[in-house]
Amino acid sequence: MDPITGETGNQERAIMERGFHIVPVGITHINSGHTYIEIFEDYADALSGLEPFSHIIVLVWFHKSDTREKRGTLRVHPRRNRTLPLTGVFATRSPVRPNPVALYTCKVLAIRKNIIQIDGIDAFDGTPVIDIKPYIPAEDEVRDAAVAEWLDW
Repeated sequence: MDPITGETGNQERAIMERGFHIVPVGITHINSGHTYIEIFEDYADALSGLEPFSHIIVLVWFHKSDTREKRGTLRVHPRRNRTLPLTGVFATRSPVRPNPVALYTCKVLAIRKNIIQIDGIDAFDGTPVIDIKPYIPAEDEVRDAAVAEWLDW
């Protein structure tokens, strides 16, 4: 889309009309206080070279929040706290949103074959993992970032 005219090109229009197809690359396992990401065998080779990284960024699909009603919710009380004002979901980490994607920065505890053990995340056992990226401090850390007052930093 042209930000000045608001017109959408043919290629962008075709993509938007068709939608996107996201395929899970793995699944979470939460067992006895331990959290694991099982990467499906078809994608196991993508783990090559991840061992030196102490942290990863994990993107999951909050499949239990994937309903038409929840996708249509555009404002929520942050942290489900009704004393906080209704806020647009793009300004929150709410699982209720147009595309229920969650993002976590996780410490890698171990990698064994196609299994990554990480510190805990607030996903359900069986949550689909849609991507993993290495945490790179020079690219991912933001100095002097501003946040909403309700975050109580």
